[in-house]
Amino acid sequence: METWKKFDANEVSHSVAHHLMAIHEAGREYGGWARVTDIARRLGITRGSVSINLRNIKARGLADVDGHRQVKLSAQGLKIVRAILGRRAAVKAFLRDAIRVPEEQAEVDSCKVEHLISPASAGKLFHFVKFLTSDDPAARQALRRFRKLEDKCAGAKSCPICKERCLLQELSLAK
Repeated sequence: METWKKFDANEVSHSVAHHLMAIHEAGREYGGWARVTDIARRLGITRGSVSINLRNIKARGLADVDGHRQVKLSAQGLKIVRAILGRRAAVKAFLRDAIRVPEEQAEVDSCKVEHLISPASAGKLFHFVKFLTSDDPAARQALRRFRKLEDKCAGAKSCPICKERCLLQELSLAK
């Protein structure tokens, strides 16, 4: 299978992930139950859009709806939310604490990546960040050296990543 086709192999789409997160956040304020209005407000979409998306979420067994149209995450939905939050935390910690991406940008980027990164890769990233931010002398030295060399490039020909053309230069042009 080609790599780009694996994008659709995720358990939940970005939209479903955000709906589940909104249900979770609103539910924390109301004993686990959330109103469609609260979900819509958190997502910045109409109640009708939320209702349409909830049909799919409910059909997949990720949430329950009561007779008053209140929504609560199922055990599976809550499990997915916790996994998303864990992946987001790992990515955000790496961006913010290891490579010093500003807090706001780290929040935006971690949200973009949270549902795309595999649980295995997120776990490895988490352990790497845990090491990098530890008191281990080797970690401190590695971070100091990284930060000292961050924007310097020895040239495309001698770089093990770039090989033929300077990717750092191309990344800068894409800004």
